[in-house]
Amino acid sequence: MSPAEVKLSPTIAIGTRAAELASQGIDVISLSAGEPDFPTPADACEAGIQAIRDGFTKYTPNNGTLELRKAIALKLKNDNGLEYAPDEILVSNGAKQAFFNLLWALVYPGDEILIPQPYWVSYPDMACLIGAVSKFVSTPKENGFRLTREALEKAWTPKAKVLILNSPCNPTGVVYSQRELDSFASFLAEKKIWAISDEIYEKIAYNSNAGSSIARSPRMKEKTIVVNGFSKAYAMTGWRLGYAAGPKDVIQKASAIQSHITTNASSISQKAGVGALKGDQKPMAEMANEFKARRDFLVEALRKLPRLSYPVPEGAFYLWIDVSAYLSGKVADSIELCQYLLEKHNVALVPGEAFGSPGYVRLAYAIQQGRLEEGVRRIIAGLSAL
Repeated sequence: MSPAEVKLSPTIAIGTRAAELASQGIDVISLSAGEPDFPTPADACEAGIQAIRDGFTKYTPNNGTLELRKAIALKLKNDNGLEYAPDEILVSNGAKQAFFNLLWALVYPGDEILIPQPYWVSYPDMACLIGAVSKFVSTPKENGFRLTREALEKAWTPKAKVLILNSPCNPTGVVYSQRELDSFASFLAEKKIWAISDEIYEKIAYNSNAGSSIARSPRMKEKTIVVNGFSKAYAMTGWRLGYAAGPKDVIQKASAIQSHITTNASSISQKAGVGALKGDQKPMAEMANEFKARRDFLVEALRKLPRLSYPVPEGAFYLWIDVSAYLSGKVADSIELCQYLLEKHNVALVPGEAFGSPGYVRLAYAIQQGRLEEGVRRIIAGLSAL
């Protein structure tokens, strides 16, 4: 695929269509967007407001303010047991930009990027845009959609340069244990493959694996870049603030690339990021608890449709649903199913094709409980009518 063939992110496209219907006065319930419905924490907001009042509205260092990079380093030490110096951290315009910077820094055209499947929708297009090849690694339903060392060994070729590892995982909700990560790490170290560890949902984990990181695995800190941000943990999607932490030489290359694209992240957002990290963390724990309650509701409520199957999410805020039993007659695939549910029952989901897995849909439970309950009612009505 040529970069000219890259299309709009499917999740954004679904959200746009849902917004179009809503603008016509239709009551649409969108369970498509990966955006927490909670307010940005007060400490972050106040820090951003104070930045404006103080006139902190100019360029900052390209790699981010020293104040924020120090705060991120402290967070990584306290939460993840990882030691990074401020010059091993790059602040970016969201975690998505950090990914682009890193892939450009690590990968040459024709190199392979190992991507567990199902995957976040943007990974393959990012690979395409830099001229790399996406090498998908199967994580079958029978194994709970979990990556294994054996699957990595099967997918590996000498062209493989990077593994993108997402935990907690979008869309499946898998959260890897440190033991599992160590097993991946031994293979990656043996083959000299970089790991980009997407930990953006780190604070939304429902089991004891919260805080695990492949960067803590033996021989992997020097071959891992941790990517994280403020969008999910702190409900700061619109502030566009992410970061990467890794070996100094890679971070410097990624920073140089960023200097020619956007330069620094917003100065105001960076102050808000400091406020978020240094402020009261209770709202984030409360948000995670609310997501868990919504998950528990969904798992029980959708049992009214025994032809559906889904793993119980261990983290993030998505339910990954096998809808293959409904794909015949009126709807041929999960794309048509999502179109049917949106146009006829006014509830938006994302088809599995967007994640490399036809026959599935992703349901985001980042919505107020009452609206979630109504959304489930519409899904049940829509599927029951097929």
